[in-house]
Amino acid sequence: MRPKPTEEEIRKRAHQLWEQHGKPENCVDEFWHMAERELSGMQDRGEDMKGSPDDQN
Repeated sequence: MRPKPTEEEIRKRAHQLWEQHGKPENCVDEFWHMAERELSGMQDRGEDMKGSPDDQN
């Protein structure tokens, strides 16, 4: 079993998602859960969580 994403990883991804969606108010939990699910899924597939697909050369 792979380790769960850290709180810091989730926090960073949730912030990215929040910004991408126009920084809506009162949606903290929604973006936290989205980030947590996304990162957990990435780890389950063994994908690297650092950076974004656009960062790859």
